Amino acid sequence: MTVRAQALDQWIRSDFRTMNTALEQQYFAANKRQSTNGVGDEIKRQLVAEGTSLIVELLREGNTDEGFDSGFELLGNVGFYMAACRRHEITEPSRETKSPLQEASALAMQLGASLGVIPRFASCHLETHNRAVNGLYKTFTDLDDEKTFLNYNTRSVFAFIRASEALRQILPLGISHPLTWDLLQAAKSSLEEVYASNQLLFVELDIDQFFYSVRPYYRPHRVGLHEYRGANAGDFAGINVVDLLLGLCRADDPYYSQLLVDKFLFMRPEDQLVLRDAMRRKSLLDSFLEASQDPSRGGWFERNLALFLEVCEAHGQTALQHHEQLVAKFIERPAAAAALTETDGLTASGPPLPVLLKALRKLCDMRCAADVGGEFGTRHEDIKTLRACL
Repeated sequence: MTVRAQALDQWIRSDFRTMNTALEQQYFAANKRQSTNGVGDEIKRQLVAEGTSLIVELLREGNTDEGFDSGFELLGNVGFYMAACRRHEITEPSRETKSPLQEASALAMQLGASLGVIPRFASCHLETHNRAVNGLYKTFTDLDDEKTFLNYNTRSVFAFIRASEALRQILPLGISHPLTWDLLQAAKSSLEEVYASNQLLFVELDIDQFFYSVRPYYRPHRVGLHEYRGANAGDFAGINVVDLLLGLCRADDPYYSQLLVDKFLFMRPEDQLVLRDAMRRKSLLDSFLEASQDPSRGGWFERNLALFLEVCEAHGQTALQHHEQLVAKFIERPAAAAALTETDGLTASGPPLPVLLKALRKLCDMRCAADVGGEFGTRHEDIKTLRACL
């Protein structure tokens, strides 16, 4: 990391965070939790001026070609700055045809294009690739609830990754291998860790603080001419690898494949490769269905199949938990209470909240292999067939 890049990084970890925290406190005191216009204008001007000054120096320096990790971290820092400007309504995509943050946009687009990712901060900048300095990782604010959200969310992401790695290791062994049981057990344990971590998050996270002072930093904003959706906690390969290798979701399903296409550039390039590989693999569910037709199968079948179905159940439980607890408790209910359900720009993904909720319900049903009466494709009947083999 160059001296100028270090200067921006240090600012993001210090004065930037202090200014955001002060603004959140002012919004709360002024009872301006949704619209922030007219509150903290002096701090907002300071935020823009200091960020622009640091970014101009980086543009003058040019591409130093220090490798992906350095460039990716720099992109995250520029993205933090642009996301904060969006949160404080310094920028607002509905009233703009291009971002007024010209210098930041120029640097972000240069970095995004060279790295093969979107030119804004992504969830991995907050989670799996958020480098700590002296025990402290980067956050937008000093609010305890932001740290609570990131701590538990990052634990869940890593647990999903562990589950996906265990399932990937089964592929070269085959479903009848003696150690496949061990790998299925590892995947199940990891998914249970996701569930347990999320349960603690739901208890400790303050609903209003999350809704009004954490989520707004993840909203869509423009970089240059284009508006990019906000960072999403699901923007990593692991959860989709679990979907695909279990067989609960299919890469050739139009709805699910569109979901994958939309998220590819929000992931690191190595994550993109992992997900592409999973998309072309035969699922474990299809392998078990094929084996169920073989009358000469050995005793391994029922043992491994029983555990496989438990893994599918565990994955479905995490999906239900996310939809019925996190989404309902921390997004749907506070939005309804404040009459904000139809408000533009409320969701990180961009579409109005009712549209997003419907899409999330469909994805949840797919992951649960729910019986949806033929409304769309799930693996309900195939799971039912396999259960009948036990």
